[in-house]
Amino acid sequence: MLDGNRRFVAGEPRHPRQDADRRSELAHVQRPVAALFGCSDSRLAAEIIFDEGLGDLFVVRNAGQVISDSVVGSLEYAVAVLNVPLIVVLGHDECGAVRAAIDSTAVDAPALPPRIWRQVAPIVPAVRRVLHAHEGTTADTVDAEEVGREHLRDTVAELLHSSELITEAIAEGRLAIVGANYRLADGTAVPDVVVGDADRAN
Repeated sequence: MLDGNRRFVAGEPRHPRQDADRRSELAHVQRPVAALFGCSDSRLAAEIIFDEGLGDLFVVRNAGQVISDSVVGSLEYAVAVLNVPLIVVLGHDECGAVRAAIDSTAVDAPALPPRIWRQVAPIVPAVRRVLHAHEGTTADTVDAEEVGREHLRDTVAELLHSSELITEAIAEGRLAIVGANYRLADGTAVPDVVVGDADRAN
């Protein structure tokens, strides 16, 4: 995946495994090389930024890459049924969900619609930690990228906490998790946290 991201960054994508033969090959079976859990942001199209093809990635996305029962169940399916050796959790800069979580901590913040609030509420602890770590910082001045990195680490930790199946697969050496941040301006996916043997997963 890193090689594919390098090709994408360099403007030299190969667009592999995207032809009619590949489509036919996958009509009745899939063998993805990794699962990717990322933000729904339209700028994070996983197969494009990692230059992958049909059937290569098992992709789960929601706004702000927030852990939920459906996310955990989908990733457990990828591990237990599809035998993926790698889960990539992908955050990014300029995230609207992170921004909404930050803005919600302001004293005069208007109430968000209930479902949007439930989606971004799990990001708020990361906001509060960053605000606390930098005395005098406010919702207007806090570093949103730092909040995003904190939330990414929280997401990986929550996934491990929520899934015995996934933690056991890591303990048995069958699975690794890599948390990475995607930089919108240059297209680079930068690993931030690794759990398990990611080299073996590759």
